Amino acid sequence: MTSVTHPFTTALSAANGQPASTLQLGIDLGGTKTEIIALDHTGDTLLRQRTPTPAHSYHDIVSNMVAMVHHSIEQLTSAPGERPAYSLGIGIPGALSPVTGRVKNANTTCLIGEDLKGDLEQALGHPVVIANDADCFALSEATDGAAAGKSSVFAVIIGTGCGGGWVVNGQLISGPNAIAGEWGHNPLMWRAPSDSEISCYCGKQGCIETLLSGPGMRQQALLETGIDQSADVWHQQYQLAEPRAQQVIERYQLRLAKALAGIINIMDPHAIVLGGGVSNLDSLYQQVPELWLPFVFSDCVTTPLLKARFGDSSGVRGAAWLGAQHQPR
Repeated sequence: MTSVTHPFTTALSAANGQPASTLQLGIDLGGTKTEIIALDHTGDTLLRQRTPTPAHSYHDIVSNMVAMVHHSIEQLTSAPGERPAYSLGIGIPGALSPVTGRVKNANTTCLIGEDLKGDLEQALGHPVVIANDADCFALSEATDGAAAGKSSVFAVIIGTGCGGGWVVNGQLISGPNAIAGEWGHNPLMWRAPSDSEISCYCGKQGCIETLLSGPGMRQQALLETGIDQSADVWHQQYQLAEPRAQQVIERYQLRLAKALAGIINIMDPHAIVLGGGVSNLDSLYQQVPELWLPFVFSDCVTTPLLKARFGDSSGVRGAAWLGAQHQPR
């Protein structure tokens, strides 16, 4: 087992004034909600709030996040006019281009091509650290979450989109193209005839995201059954042994097993963690590890499939930790 240094310990150990008074703010920008969290120097939650994401307006997204930061600081400040020291990390459903610094690969498409980091820093007058939301989720769960102490962790957010993040020895793995862990925009291996090749916002067809995300699962089920309902409803009916729901969920489980088997074959992580709305389908954690066995190139598979410890707050916690790691000294 590899020892992992707590991000807050690293970020606040330097002699930079009064580190114990520094707030760690994190924002998780999702397709439907935007969440902010404030953590103290020990990692305890001081504040956590959500607002709907104005997903079709870049200007409104920026304004909303700026307002959330200002409101949070006001709520946590006792003296009028006081401005406590804080760090700010933000997880987004995309990445910043290493070439332009602008947003790319975002399923909230109004972000694409925008200088989100620059615009937020100008509006706030404060440094901002931005990373992919799945990277933030992975950092959280690999540090003190479900995969704490595991030396190599692949973490997946299956929600509005379908992203992945990779942490090795407590550090996020990136690369020259800022796309490490982007499994959602690869084709599904070992496709079945029932796996419809739906067009993806990225311009391709048949991406894993179109099969496994919440909207993807819903659309696949609609094509298979003619019934339009959410993943939650399908799973409730599955638990009641409704025949069509059993077929929908079992096909979904097999698709997820194949997709994760490809990750195991390439990366062989010590743990895989699931987050996002679809991760709340409890049947996945028993069925998928059984279903991926024929597709993994090994005589045995001991990789655990784990449900996120911090649930839907894990991404925002990871964003706060990322900001704390990179705050100016």
